[in-house]
Amino acid sequence: MEVTRALAALQPLYGKGNVEIVTEDGHRVRGVVRSMKTTQALTTPSVKVERADGEIVKIPFNAIVEIINHNRSGRVA
Repeated sequence: MEVTRALAALQPLYGKGNVEIVTEDGHRVRGVVRSMKTTQALTTPSVKVERADGEIVKIPFNAIVEIINHNRSGRVA
């Protein structure tokens, strides 16, 4: 997914729980959107999701295939 599209889909979900992100290699991460890094030099734009077990998972925007907001029962992007 392109960075601008992923960012637009994730911004309203920032700090909210029950969000699932599916990556291009098939991994699914469900939890609370904690951090989005988009403008730091020499870094890949990414999102950090805190899972229910407390683990923080960093996902690059370009690896995101689908974003699902389970609070509304529908796909975001």
